[in-house]
Amino acid sequence: MRSRPAGQRPGGPSRGRPRRHLRRQTPGPTDLLATSLPQGNLISSLAPFLPPQGGCLPPASPPQSKVMKVVNLKQAILQAWKERWSDYQWAINMKKFFPKGATWDILNLADALLEQAMIGPSPNPLILSYLKYAISSQMVSYSSVLTAISKFDDFSRDLCIQALLDIMDMFCDRLSCHGKAEECIGLCRALLSALHWLLRCTAASAERLREGLEAGAPAAGEKQLAMCLQRLEKTLSSTKNRALLHIAKLEEASSWTAMEHSLLKLGEILANLSDPQLRSQAEQCGSLIRSIPTMLSVHSEQLHKTGFPTVHALVLLEGTMNLTGETQPLVEQLMMVKRMQHIPTPLFVLEIWKACFVGIIESPEGTEELKWTAFTFLKIPQVLVKLKKYSHGDRDFTEDVNCAFEFLLKLTPLLDKADQHCNCDCANFLLQECSKQGLLSEANVNNLMAKRALDREHAPQLKSGENANIQPNPGLILRAEPTVTNILKTMDADHSKSPEGLLGVLGHMLSGKSLDLLLAAAAATGKLKSFARKFINLNEFTTHGSEDNPKAASVRALLFDISFLMLCYVAQTYGSEVILSESRTGAEVPFFETWMQTCMPEEGKILNPDHPCFRPDSTKVESLVALLNNSSEMKLVQMKWHEACLSISAAILEILNAWENGVLAFESIQKITDNIKGKVCSLAVCAVAWLVAHVRMLGLDEREKSLQMIRQLAGPLCSENTLQFYNERVVIMSSILEHMCADVLQQTATQIKFPSTGVDTMPYWNLLPPKRPIKEVLTDIFAKVLEKGWVDSRSIHIFDTLLHMGGVYWFCNNLIKELLKETRKEHTLRAVELLYSIFCLDMPQVTLVLLGHILPGLLTDSSKWHSLMDPPGTALAKLAVWCALSSYSSHKGQASARQKKRHREDIEDYISLFPLDDTQPSKLMRLLSSNEDDTNVLSSPTDRSMSSSLSASQLHTVNMRDPLNRVLANLFLLISSILGSRTAGPHTQFVQWFMEECVDCLEQGSRGSILQFMPFTTVSELVKVSAMSSPRVVLAITDLSLPQGRQVAAKAIAAL
Repeated sequence: MRSRPAGQRPGGPSRGRPRRHLRRQTPGPTDLLATSLPQGNLISSLAPFLPPQGGCLPPASPPQSKVMKVVNLKQAILQAWKERWSDYQWAINMKKFFPKGATWDILNLADALLEQAMIGPSPNPLILSYLKYAISSQMVSYSSVLTAISKFDDFSRDLCIQALLDIMDMFCDRLSCHGKAEECIGLCRALLSALHWLLRCTAASAERLREGLEAGAPAAGEKQLAMCLQRLEKTLSSTKNRALLHIAKLEEASSWTAMEHSLLKLGEILANLSDPQLRSQAEQCGSLIRSIPTMLSVHSEQLHKTGFPTVHALVLLEGTMNLTGETQPLVEQLMMVKRMQHIPTPLFVLEIWKACFVGIIESPEGTEELKWTAFTFLKIPQVLVKLKKYSHGDRDFTEDVNCAFEFLLKLTPLLDKADQHCNCDCANFLLQECSKQGLLSEANVNNLMAKRALDREHAPQLKSGENANIQPNPGLILRAEPTVTNILKTMDADHSKSPEGLLGVLGHMLSGKSLDLLLAAAAATGKLKSFARKFINLNEFTTHGSEDNPKAASVRALLFDISFLMLCYVAQTYGSEVILSESRTGAEVPFFETWMQTCMPEEGKILNPDHPCFRPDSTKVESLVALLNNSSEMKLVQMKWHEACLSISAAILEILNAWENGVLAFESIQKITDNIKGKVCSLAVCAVAWLVAHVRMLGLDEREKSLQMIRQLAGPLCSENTLQFYNERVVIMSSILEHMCADVLQQTATQIKFPSTGVDTMPYWNLLPPKRPIKEVLTDIFAKVLEKGWVDSRSIHIFDTLLHMGGVYWFCNNLIKELLKETRKEHTLRAVELLYSIFCLDMPQVTLVLLGHILPGLLTDSSKWHSLMDPPGTALAKLAVWCALSSYSSHKGQASARQKKRHREDIEDYISLFPLDDTQPSKLMRLLSSNEDDTNVLSSPTDRSMSSSLSASQLHTVNMRDPLNRVLANLFLLISSILGSRTAGPHTQFVQWFMEECVDCLEQGSRGSILQFMPFTTVSELVKVSAMSSPRVVLAITDLSLPQGRQVAAKAIAAL
């Protein structure tokens, strides 16, 4: 081709002179122009190639009378080439004579230019200049150019490949698209095609290089290989491009698989090359491609912290208040905290052990101490076994556990204190138990034991010599666990065949602290419900049939009494939920369940002493009163103990009336109470249960005799007892009565001395200081906990009592106020960690209040915006997200025993607060009324709620009648309205922190996350906030499992 004369403008001669000197002498890129077209006006020369205004290809040539008749883009390009138009002249003429209705992408301009440019062995530079100009002036989209490039597959033509790589170099690291969502998805697909093409091109270049090296020829293809790798690296080093490829992978799974095959093939070819630089560059590109599917799950772990108060408090809360709870919910909650706070596994396991040892050390002697021992040595190893299943990554979980123990052994004062408290080597017991569960290798166990043995030589002396013979609790608990299994097997046998043998087993269970040990072991291993069920069946067995044989009658009376007392004791120690069976239609409810639900006083349960359950058949009551008032002993033969238990309340009322009216003297009352508790302690328990309900209904001056009767029933027996195991039964009865009477005695300021066992049976009872407002108590205890940096068992019980007394809204609102008063960053972060664990006392209800009432109140009231400044605002955003994620991930599960015990009462009816019905929409429902693209594309397919601001939750058909779902949906509508409003302030900043925390806490592929309630339209508003305008954030906040979610994400990322 002849060069242009010096000084000549690229567009050809000026002033319309004939351009004879530009006439091409060599053949053109095609034979279409073999015959030259007439000279003259450009319009007449282009006339056959120009399209009609419609912009569509006609089936045949239209009449010649019209100038723009035929779309023939190729001929137009060739004419431009023939006439040697400069790039900008070409663009002007193309835009001038082609219709405005159709875009150049629809006309496939990029495809046509490349096709014409790549006809010969080398690319046509003039036509390529047209393409480059079209790219620079945005006549063609990046997606159309990438798609056109990826169609070229003749990798042997080096000059063509290099030209294509140069074109890619123009824009591969700054792709963008500001069109509709479908066009942005098209860019994702085109980028994936281009990446696949690059990999194939690289593989072809590498193959040629390898063949050249084998033949001993000069290194053919090395330059091209280096260029390919450079473009790959440039394309993949952009986070935006990787995010678009992430979406393309979900859109085009088959294309992604083909691309992965090409990557594998490239790896195999490059493995044979000796050039380390090229191999290293290729490996880097490969690792970037492989990281694309997991680009959302990369989180950096906290390495600057060693203490994690949330984990500590959660473990303490579970050990103190929920020993009977299943392990799976605890495991999930712990994993949620680990993920939200990015805690490294060794430090996570260490914090669990630290909390366990602190719990043992501060637990009061008696039942609580045994509960903590069972929790630490039986339940926590099981929790770790389940945590092991969640562990991912290169590091082995057993190595993490070993590392945690290495750290634990350095906490010598803590271990020494625990050893002193338990009178044994606690670490040794724990290591053995972890070894049994496969959490530690034998070599690691031996190594750790040796280290601890060395440390113990310098430890303070253990308990004094007189206590040396007392067996340590950890050893007893570990031995009690198999005993529980044996007892369950024994209880399965036919009770009628060997009642005496069964009585012997039960008698041994009552001695010393055996019962507490067995119940703690059963509770920690999840067998307590089964244990209770066996005793309910035994109790039910004793209510049927009556024996004439006095010995058999006494055995039956004892079996009834022991089973009744044990069940009462279990209900008071571990919660009545353990006793209650699942509702069975048509099945007869056992006697004890009926009695416990209707007659047994419990925390938060008010009994009516005039209830029909306390008014049985009058003839049975009269005969029981006569029996109790008889000076002779009660006859065991023919006695139906369950009927006596149901009749005793009415009998006590008769006796009380007789005493108050002077019919009976105090000596007679003493004899009656001795008769009640003399044989079967259950009668005394039933009598006191009614008396407690009765005393609540009496005036101050009417209570004396009822309280006196309780005192008599709780006091020691004046006469001789004749049935076995009486002393053991009285110990359990006294504990039951003390629990039953605690509320009434506090209300009536009465003191009753119960037989002492040397141990505080109610260590966490009545912890609130008298005559102080509960708000003061709450702020004081929170200030102390915050200063200390961790929550102890006593504080947990105080918080629980305050939550019970003040209600969820009062409790949550006042604690949030305390959080917003903090001004130091480290204090606010510590407060969030502690508040989250305190809110775990009733997380579902607290979350509803926090997200449904407190946050909207702060965000919509401009007078409160100042309180949302950093650092308290950041901390509140973090706390809100943690609570929302925890509640949402577990709200389909069952409420724990301690949450069921509390009266379930929402602050408001959430259905009326946030109406679903379109006829009465709430203000928030109307905030977002249109979608930025096409209302039809993203509108709800059916008449769903909130269809005007469609979110992923509606496409997943989430139940919007659930209060938590409703609250989350409305909170995100509020967030959307704040982002779209023209007023900026601390509340806008709070929304940013909230969303950042959502992104930070999310796992990849979390389809069911709280962000599914965010309207799709919010995404485009969010990316306008500078801190949120990153591709990773957009991927994290959209539901990529849905086509709509992918469209929204692609549109937002492509516009960044």
